[in-house]
Amino acid sequence: MGLYKFMQKIWKNPKRDNPYYREHLIKWRSEDAIISVDKPTRIDRARSLGYKAKQGVSVARVRINKGGRKRKSTHQGRKPSKAGQNKYSTKKNFQTISEERAQRKFKNLNILNSYEVGDDGKHKWFEVIMIDSNHPQIFNDKDYAGLCTDKHRGRVFRGLTSAGRKGRGLRKKGFGTEKNRPSIRAKKGLGK
Repeated sequence: MGLYKFMQKIWKNPKRDNPYYREHLIKWRSEDAIISVDKPTRIDRARSLGYKAKQGVSVARVRINKGGRKRKSTHQGRKPSKAGQNKYSTKKNFQTISEERAQRKFKNLNILNSYEVGDDGKHKWFEVIMIDSNHPQIFNDKDYAGLCTDKHRGRVFRGLTSAGRKGRGLRKKGFGTEKNRPSIRAKKGLGK
């Protein structure tokens, strides 16, 4: 069994198979919500999503709070029970939210992809792969050169990453998905 296959097996059920998983979470809880890391925690997953150990490619770990979200309160004369503030779920998935937060912190980098590295009762952690599109090593690399154009500027906010496309319902094809394309907004919100 090769190294990457072994790592995939460990990360299928990390709470049971990975002996360092618990120590990772204890350490990560005391860190900031968004930090840059030297190398990926899951090198097999990162490599499959386009990570290369070269200049101009970096990884950030993002912590997201689990659970429902809360709406802003309105002061327009309603019964409190009708305000609908709690138990409100976002239309984006946590992975997309983590990518957006990483993009806001690292403004000069483009988001390539992301993957989950851990979760406990309160938090989820994602590692986000980012590239510097102005770096010569990046725009001379045939795999990354397409992302260096202006067409991909701010791609995470337009739902063009893998997690964003999944959240927009674009992974499904065929019957029942007619209202998802070209976009949910174009079809008056009838998609998904």
